[in-house]
Amino acid sequence: MTLGLNVRAAQIADCMETNATALRVRVTRLKGGVRFIDCGIEAQGGLEAGRLLAEACMGGAGHVAFSGFDCDGLSLPGVTVHTDHPALACLASQYAGWAIKPEGYFAMGSGPLRAVARVEEALFERLGYAEPADGPGVLVLETRQVPGPEALSWIQARSGVAAERLTILAAPTATPAAGVQISARVVETALHKLHELAFDVTQVLTAFGTAPIAHTSKNDLRAIGRTNDCVLYGGFVHLTVAGDDAQLEELVPRVPSSASRDYGTPFYDVFKRYDGDFYKVDPMLFSPARVAITNTRSGRTFEAGQLNAAVLKQSLQA
Repeated sequence: MTLGLNVRAAQIADCMETNATALRVRVTRLKGGVRFIDCGIEAQGGLEAGRLLAEACMGGAGHVAFSGFDCDGLSLPGVTVHTDHPALACLASQYAGWAIKPEGYFAMGSGPLRAVARVEEALFERLGYAEPADGPGVLVLETRQVPGPEALSWIQARSGVAAERLTILAAPTATPAAGVQISARVVETALHKLHELAFDVTQVLTAFGTAPIAHTSKNDLRAIGRTNDCVLYGGFVHLTVAGDDAQLEELVPRVPSSASRDYGTPFYDVFKRYDGDFYKVDPMLFSPARVAITNTRSGRTFEAGQLNAAVLKQSLQA
């Protein structure tokens, strides 16, 4: 049995299509009947579009709500995220791990269609999860470019999902909707960091996170910096796990962004330092500012990291 991440995400997309005018999104049909929901390319989008985009990205297995963020005199809108299926909602769906790269097009793909295509074979083998290609498929792209016929054929060939059952949602980084859905990745970054540290993420039972929402930037490059910094310097995640105290005591200090050699500088500046090459950035940077993990077997909680309003202010004022 599967959790039906694509079915759940397709239901969210149905709701977005029904309420497209109120959400300020634009719904069109591309080659073969692929449903395309524009949340910020030509459409205006907004906060609620971003919240639903984030929940679709989690395969409908996580919930996103709005909150406030207040730290050392810095007040911002924020999001809270929670899920009772952390490994599947975050790593089998929300994680942007699928490079969509037919000739002439590039975008990082997230959403539950990844669990159908299973291009990231090693990850899905560790999760022990897959979804069938004979149902709906939902893909989320952070891009300003609507995928053309070649890109759509490339996606279909690798997923096996029929065009009329495929939904693609998209928003560029420097838009309100993308700002919400990127901050809503705060829990996902913690799960992915644990995965990179060789922790069995299927032991994570529940997850809760908060992060501020970045000011909308003048361009996508600035937005990449600000949206990342909201998680790296303003994100908090609490997890419950069924684990071992000794292992957690050693592990938790390695999880927050402060454990990285690139910590302490706005991400835009780090990005420039490496000539815009994401792969040169220390992968250990991509995690929340503060992390707490409670072991349900012992009742003990292990915490590490702290919010850093100073760097966040520097990022948002640039």
